[in-house]
Formats: sequence, structure tokens, C-alpha cells
Amino acid sequence: MNPENRAVEKNQKAKTERNNVSKQNNVFGLHALESVLKHRPMELVSCFILNSKREEKRVQSILALAEVAEVKISWVEKEEIEKYAPGARHQGVVGVLKAKAGADHQALVRHLQTLERAKLLVLDSVQDPHNLGACIRSAAAAGFDAVVVPKDRAVGLTAAVRKVASGAAELMPFFQVTNLARTLRALKKLDIWVIGLAMDADQSLYDVDLPRSVAVVLGGEAKGLRPLIRTECDFLVSIPMATSLQSLNVSVAAGVTMFEIKRQFDRT
Repeated sequence: MNPENRAVEKNQKAKTERNNVSKQNNVFGLHALESVLKHRPMELVSCFILNSKREEKRVQSILALAEVAEVKISWVEKEEIEKYAPGARHQGVVGVLKAKAGADHQALVRHLQTLERAKLLVLDSVQDPHNLGACIRSAAAAGFDAVVVPKDRAVGLTAAVRKVASGAAELMPFFQVTNLARTLRALKKLDIWVIGLAMDADQSLYDVDLPRSVAVVLGGEAKGLRPLIRTECDFLVSIPMATSLQSLNVSVAAGVTMFEIKRQFDRT
């Protein structure tokens, strides 16, 4: 092989390696990595930290946690860390996570069977990682028991989602199910009422008396709840608007709804 062909092959190999690495289930950002090290260190393979960050206080905290968890630290330059979080606001730290099977419908049912009273957030076709991350963070703050999403036509638990969730992704049980309608039917068999949020619903969120266990369902950014998912809801509620605005961002609506549910649950 002549030198020119060898150089082309080397560049293609390097590009392939970068693409493969960037597709791994990594976690980046100081808060997100700290949370994984505190709550689920067994999921980490290694951590990459910029050489220039050695003396920073937050990095020292990460080093201490990594030492206790026996997680390998590699000090790298900017070009290297960009392979693991291309174009992301990684704050100079990236953790490489082990590949693992996602928690599915059966795992969700097993989780629910351990609860006396359930509060679930179900997201139908949410595709923006910032929205999902914000929803997970609000769900953790409101004391919800799980977040459920479909596997298709929806964002999963990506590195960007973990970053926006600011550590909540490591605390909140997260389930991706193949058939969301089937999962909602299974929830009802477990005496969990399914409440859909829809702007055209006649009943206000603030006027409904919530049952003992609930799953609140919100639709995606573009079209809201799909017709099939609407039919699986026990009833629909809306958030009253003070102006002519038709709807809220899905993460904002989820936060409003979950904290109203929390308020009612705390009262009873």
C-alpha cells in the first residue's frame, strides 16, 4: 500500500472510531458526572478530564468520588475529550458508561408492584432532549416514582438529557416501553388511573379529585397526545390559561401538573 492510500485509510479509521465513541452512552458535565459517581458508580467504565481542569474545586470533588468508586481517570487534551462529547458543553469532564439493557415494560410492572401509592409521568413522543431532561428533573423534585416513554419516535436517556436533568437522571427510574398504549392498559389493571393532559379538555387540573395512584400523560412537542393514547386515558384535564395562549411548553406543563399532583397527595 502506498503512503497516500495508507494515510487515507488511517483517516477513515480515525473518523469511524470517533463516530463510534460519540454514539456511546456517555455522561458529560460536572453535575451529571458527580451524580453518577455518587449514586451509580458501578455504571461507569472510566472518566476523561481536561488537563487544564486539574486544580478546579469541582474537579477535585469528582476525583475524590472516583477514587472511592475505583473508577479510572484519564487526563486528556481538548481534542481527545471532544471525541466523547462532540459539540457539547461538557465542562471538561466526560464519563463513559457501560452498555446495559434498557428498563422496559416488564421492569416497570415489577417496579410498580413494590409501591403502595404511585405517581408516574408518561411522555408520549417527546423528542427534544432538553424537554425530556427538564421533565426528569421536575419529576425527581416532585417526588414522582418513574418516568415512562416509548422507544420509538421519542428521545431516550442520552448524554444531553442527563446533562439537562442535572443529576436527576441518576435518581429517577426511567422506562422505555415498546407499546405505550399496552403499558397504559397494564397500569390501569394495577389500579393506577391514567390522566391525560390536553388543552381542549373541559375539566381543570385544579378541580379534579385525584385517585390514590396516578399516571399523568403528556404529548409531544408538535401534536400533543396521539389519538390512540387519548383513548387509553381514564379522563383528560387541562391547565387553565389566563390569556389566549393555547398551550405551554411540554416541560413547563409537566412541571405544573406534577407539582399540583404532589400538593394534592401531600394533603391526603
